[in-house]
Parts: sequence; structure tokens; C-alpha cells
Amino acid sequence: MKRPHIVIIGSLNMDLVVTAERMPRVGETIEGQHIRYLPGGKGANQAVGCAKLEADATMIGSVGDDLFGHQIIRQLTGYGVKTDRIAVIEHEATGTATILHTAEDNCIVIVPGANASTNERLVAAHEAVIRDADIALLQLEIPIPAVKLALQIARDNGVTTVLNPAPAKLLPAEIHDMVDILTPNETEFELLSQRTYANEDELAAGMGDWEQRHRQTLIVTRGEKGVSYLEEGRLKTIPAVPVQVTDTTGAGDAFNAALCCGLASGQSLEASIRQAVKAASLSVTRFGAQEGMPTLEEVTGC
Repeated sequence: MKRPHIVIIGSLNMDLVVTAERMPRVGETIEGQHIRYLPGGKGANQAVGCAKLEADATMIGSVGDDLFGHQIIRQLTGYGVKTDRIAVIEHEATGTATILHTAEDNCIVIVPGANASTNERLVAAHEAVIRDADIALLQLEIPIPAVKLALQIARDNGVTTVLNPAPAKLLPAEIHDMVDILTPNETEFELLSQRTYANEDELAAGMGDWEQRHRQTLIVTRGEKGVSYLEEGRLKTIPAVPVQVTDTTGAGDAFNAALCCGLASGQSLEASIRQAVKAASLSVTRFGAQEGMPTLEEVTGC
């Protein structure tokens, strides 16, 4: 069977993960327990997720010509990601994400750095690899014009487009018109739709309105509740797999990677979502976004 080819256009960061017993209050200084340096970025995480699920994963993005950048490329290569489309930008720092991690949750501050160089020119230079992919997977940690152009190239060539709208930003309709599948979490969907949803009926109505307006498939990840989508106009929720949570950082990235791998392999939407829920649930049992990405064997056996 042909391995699915997924091209990931997005961010590459070095994650500086500070572990503490609790979150500090505003203006407060607390003592952390330790710090780890882990290659990350939503784009890179999703690329690793795809590679570990035995897809051909090609990464398009940018790093700085520095220690962090070269370390990121080495690690991606080690996971089997195709890294020859990653630009190394002179005189620019690799993007960073400073993550404050507690036993219950995490918060993140991102400095884009070289990710800002993943622009329209870089995307255009790799049009051929986008054109030949089964799925183009994007996020919003790179400049929006680059996202738009990548979506346009994919759409013009019949390539399925998946947009993980994180961090959440209001986007013009012309971008949504080129997205086949949108995968926000609950908070992101509320920001995008400019509404709040008090119960399941309101969420179903809001999702229905969104799909009708934008003509795309909407899949909303909901943490412990699982993942919701519409099936013949009715809300369907696939529950999360109960696990012992260690680190939630890469859960959304694991979900998006596994969703794309399932769809690119010819699975139905429901089967792909169920696979993605398993992958996301497994990912939170291990520390580190990329280290936590499960293998195909682990997902199949879950």
C-alpha cells in the first residue's frame, strides 16, 4: 500500500519547558523545579506525528542558523520527517516557545523568530511538493499570507486542506473558502465564531451555521470531553480515551497528525477522527510534544 504523503507548512520552535508546582499569580515570582529544551512548534510537532504514524511527512518552514535550529532539524530527520524543504535563515534566531508546565495544565508564550521567514516566497518555491501531496496541513504560527498561498496552491491542485487554527485568529472568508477541514478546539471555535456555547444544542447549532456559511467540515476538539463533529446535521462526539495525564502540550498536534494520516490512507471521516482521538489520548501520557507522539502500532493497539 502506498504511504500517504502529507506536507506540513508551519512553525518550528525550540520549546523551553519550565516545570513548576503551580502557575504564578500576576506579578508573582515562584521557584520552578526544572527546565527542559525540547524541539517543538505546532508544524514540527504535527510533522513528527505524521512520520511516527508511518506517513511520508514533508516539512516546509524556517529555523535560524543557530544551535536550536540545527538541533531541530537533526531531531526531525531522526523521526523520519523530510527536512530538505526547511530554510535555515542567517542572522535570525530560531523561534521559541516558553512553556510553563504544571501537573494540571500548561501556558505558552511564543516568540516567532525565523518562523516569520516562512513567507509567500518560501511557499511558492515549494509549490511542487504541495501540489503532489495527499493532504496539506497548516496552522497559524507562520505569516497569514503564506498560509493563504499554500491553501491556494493545494486547492488549485485538488489537494485536501486541513487547517488547525492555532493560535486562534480571525481570518478572512477567502481563506476559509480554501479550507476543506477546520480543527479548532472549543476556545478557538468560540473566538472564530464570535459566540459562546452554553450546551450541546447551542454548539450543534453554531457548528451547523459555520459549516453552512463556510462550506467546510468542522471538527472541534474538546479536551477530556473528546471531539465533536456533525453527522447529517446532528452533533456526534467521540469520547477521549481515559488515561493518566502527564503533559497536554502536544495533544492537539497528535490529533491533527493522526486525522490527516487516517484521511490520506482512505479511512472514513469517523474512522479518522476515532484514530485521532486515540493518538491524542496516548500523547498526553508522556512528557514532551514530539516524544509523546504515538506510533501507528500504539494507536492501532489502543
